[in-house]
Amino acid sequence: MQYLFTTLFILGFIAFSGFLILMILSIRKGNRLPIRYIFLTTACFAIASIGLYGMLNLSSNSTQPEIDQALEHESSNATTEKNPATSTQIKLSGLHMTTDELKNKFNGAVGKYRLNGLSITRLDMKDSSEQGTGTFEYVFNDELRLVGVVNADESVQEIRLYGTGDTRKPTGGIFLTAIATLILTTNSEYSYNDAQDVIQDMGLLDRDVNQSDFDGATIRNGLEYRFSVQVHDHSTFEITVAK
Repeated sequence: MQYLFTTLFILGFIAFSGFLILMILSIRKGNRLPIRYIFLTTACFAIASIGLYGMLNLSSNSTQPEIDQALEHESSNATTEKNPATSTQIKLSGLHMTTDELKNKFNGAVGKYRLNGLSITRLDMKDSSEQGTGTFEYVFNDELRLVGVVNADESVQEIRLYGTGDTRKPTGGIFLTAIATLILTTNSEYSYNDAQDVIQDMGLLDRDVNQSDFDGATIRNGLEYRFSVQVHDHSTFEITVAK
């Protein structure tokens, strides 16, 4: 079809030009224009116009799929950039976050609620030969440190917060603040009041934690939050996947 319309345009344009020149010469000589010249010139112009229209229409149709394909490709790239996990179908196990996400969410909660004295600069990673898992650790101070387990897919499996101090005294200060921050870290939709509710459910706000056999736990959104006193000067807060 492209060849046909091209031929129509070329022949029609040449014929139109020829008859137009003959009409101009005839007018300059003062002769009367024959009706057939006018008719043929008009017909040739129409043929050339049909050929030109067909050429342009076919050209537009042939380039449109390429344009659509390019737009689709750009849209796919934009979607991948916004959500790269969907392109590789990554599905994290455990607590559904990597160590970098854990650090960023923890520090985000610290900044949002101005929890002074807490922040994670760098998690120290350690490899483990057991089923390809690894561990990480961060020391806040001499009495508070964070330890976690990482799965083979680099997702955090569990978190433990170790505190040292006299368990005969009420639990409070930076230890409780760190517990609340970890609750916020694992529940991005929670507010600080929600975190306090979790601490309340574990029993920490109901009574002084001064018993060597204290063990309180609660489950929220598929995660178990547990606080326990194992020996007289060591307390542990842990977050694991609920069984």
